[in-house]
Amino acid sequence: MSERTTRRVVVLDYGSGNLRSAERALARVGADVTVTADLAAAADADGLVVPGVGAYAACMAGIEALGAGPVIAERVAAGRPVLGICVGMQVLFEYGEEHGVVTKGLGLLPGGVTRLAAERLPHMGWNTVTAPAGSVLFAGLPAQSRFYFVHSYAVSDVVALRAAGAVPTVAHHGTDFVAAVERGPLSAAQFHPEKSADTGATLLGNWLATL
Repeated sequence: MSERTTRRVVVLDYGSGNLRSAERALARVGADVTVTADLAAAADADGLVVPGVGAYAACMAGIEALGAGPVIAERVAAGRPVLGICVGMQVLFEYGEEHGVVTKGLGLLPGGVTRLAAERLPHMGWNTVTAPAGSVLFAGLPAQSRFYFVHSYAVSDVVALRAAGAVPTVAHHGTDFVAAVERGPLSAAQFHPEKSADTGATLLGNWLATL
């Protein structure tokens, strides 16, 4: 019997937006994609994508209402790939602080999400990123490749991530912040690869190749 080459990917539907653009982008690079709130399907898929737009607290409320937190954590503990996008990346950290309110995150990565120290917010549009040697997500992409961002909050503690064995990729808007992070089966991007044209497609293809 020939080895199955099509990878089954679930985009987790917990009430956050931007699901269909993620679905289309993943299908473009060859994934068999399902958008669903079914936790059994999320647990069973070759890869799980956690999207997210809007407020940190609202996204965490949606994840908790669905009961998805343990499924995401169990996948990571078992070495099974998870990709967080935008606020879907942010909720992987210990907390998010917006408008003076601190919301507990999933705690799968160290550190917290805080307001960007920049004159212009939101940070919206194309920006370059600096990926370190050894990055799997950015393999084959030119240095200073550009990706599409829409956010006002970010993770800034690169040192803590490196100390925890993670591989952070950095961008700059007013200050340096974490544009992406990789640690074992867990990958995440603050930008929107599904809105980042060919560079985003290459990154999603790189992730798909790890499944």
